[in-house]
Amino acid sequence: MSAPAGGRPEAVAPAAGLRELLPLLRPHRRPLLAAAALSLVAAAGSLAQPALVARVIEAVGAGRALLPAVLTLLVVLVAASALGAVQQYLLQRTAEGVVLSTRRRVADRLLRLPVAEYDRRRTGDLMSRVGADTTMLRATVTSGVVEIAGSAVVGVGALVAMALVDGWLLLVTVLSVTVGLTVVVSVSRGVRRLSRQAQEEVGTMSAAVERALSAVRTIRASGATAREVDVVGASARRAYAAGVRVARLEAMVSPAGSIAVQGAFLAVLGLGGYRVATGSIAVADLVAFILYLFLLVMPLGQAIGAWTQLQTGLGALARIQEVLALPPEDDARPERGGPVLPVPATPPAGTPLLELDDVTFAYPDGARVLDGVSLSVPAGSRVALVGPSGAGKSTVLALVEGFYPLTGGAIRWAGTDVRDLPRAGLRARLGYVEQEAPVLAGSVRDNLLLAAPSATDPELWAVLAAVGLTEVVQRSPRGLDVPVGDDGVLLSGGERQRLAIARSLLARPALLLLDEPTASLDARNEALLRDTLAAATADRALLVVAHRLSTVLDSDQIVVLDAGRVVGRGTHAELVATSPLYRELAAAQLLV
Repeated sequence: MSAPAGGRPEAVAPAAGLRELLPLLRPHRRPLLAAAALSLVAAAGSLAQPALVARVIEAVGAGRALLPAVLTLLVVLVAASALGAVQQYLLQRTAEGVVLSTRRRVADRLLRLPVAEYDRRRTGDLMSRVGADTTMLRATVTSGVVEIAGSAVVGVGALVAMALVDGWLLLVTVLSVTVGLTVVVSVSRGVRRLSRQAQEEVGTMSAAVERALSAVRTIRASGATAREVDVVGASARRAYAAGVRVARLEAMVSPAGSIAVQGAFLAVLGLGGYRVATGSIAVADLVAFILYLFLLVMPLGQAIGAWTQLQTGLGALARIQEVLALPPEDDARPERGGPVLPVPATPPAGTPLLELDDVTFAYPDGARVLDGVSLSVPAGSRVALVGPSGAGKSTVLALVEGFYPLTGGAIRWAGTDVRDLPRAGLRARLGYVEQEAPVLAGSVRDNLLLAAPSATDPELWAVLAAVGLTEVVQRSPRGLDVPVGDDGVLLSGGERQRLAIARSLLARPALLLLDEPTASLDARNEALLRDTLAAATADRALLVVAHRLSTVLDSDQIVVLDAGRVVGRGTHAELVATSPLYRELAAAQLLV
């Protein structure tokens, strides 16, 4: 089946701000509040230190005992440092929790999207949103929201203390810092936009790598390795260029902050020295003011860095929000959103189990695939779909599974429109083996238990024997736990196909949907599989898509599709006599 892609452009990620970040932080509000409280206490300790230093200087000048003042200063210093360490640990742990919960939400949404979404998006880019984009949120939490709030507390406290020491020195400080902050804010406005562009390029690069790795054998055999390296390299260079643009903009923030800080220090030292010389303020007060200036500058620098990190994180959050905003496929709800009807039980043999009534399906761009297809699959029967490539055979199976919405007509299960049934309940009655049957990385056991997690070992061996895989599994001393490799690469094409069929049979579906089940089988295993499918239809129906007509010669009904229309139906003998297209297909395979 061709992917129903196109028709609508890929959505652009909406801009994300603090409002979109807060729902991700809400489940972690307790540790964040604890970290904020520790930040306030640590800030108070930091703000007390300059005053304590001034007391030490005054004690020296007055000839009083130094020990009490020095001990008090040391206790406050150690306590503030310890509380700061605890706060950082809480922030780091909370940040990991935010990343974990976000990754789980994104992965959950990605695995529940309608199938049509996968057709129009690149797998590598989606993977990048789970990995690289969510990682960006870690710095947003640790160096972002809480650190900005803590820095603001220390900064405001330092300004108040500086105002109490000397108003003229404070005025000079504020003027110098304001100029620097204005430049910083102006420059950092573009960081979020450029960061988002950089993450988009990283996603594109990940998609290019995923594309190449998924077809590495074909690429090697085609002598295209160098060309694919160039493709991935070009994508990597675009990601590099986007990252450099972000770095260039971020690099402009630091000099602006440094100029403001150095200007403030020079101004304070110059004016402060003059005021000490004229007797306007004491030396101890000037020292305290300079220490408060340090307390203002340090959190100010942290806040500037945190603001930049926050903008970068919000750029990645926009891509995450794009995925979370996509509507999932709700397995528990019917397609049409009406009342949930119970899935009817399998009717008696010979009565209609599955019916397609004047079914029409078109791609989003308007290209029609099926046009008025009607057919019936009685319970306990075998029905085959045949026809040339592109006739719409695989599309029929995808529509029965509910992967795509119908354009027109209806599909009924035991007389009930499937759009009024919960998808999960209906799919539990179906077994589906795709044309290129996927085998998941792991073991044979892992693959078999995918559809029947409670199956026992005897049941696993029985279904393997039914599809002729017993000897393959017994070749390894690990038995059912023998690894199959990524995408089943350690198995042959036929073995992968048979394992996929065994996986579906193990779930005991009422209707088994097979898309080219013998495409990768040799004559011996094809005959074995035919016997297996014949036995399987004793208690279930079968709907088979086949190019190899020898697989379906003994079907109860063969439906011939051409260009999305039914052009013939009947048994093999009847179609040879009545359908020119079927007779042509059969003759090409030496079956007439």
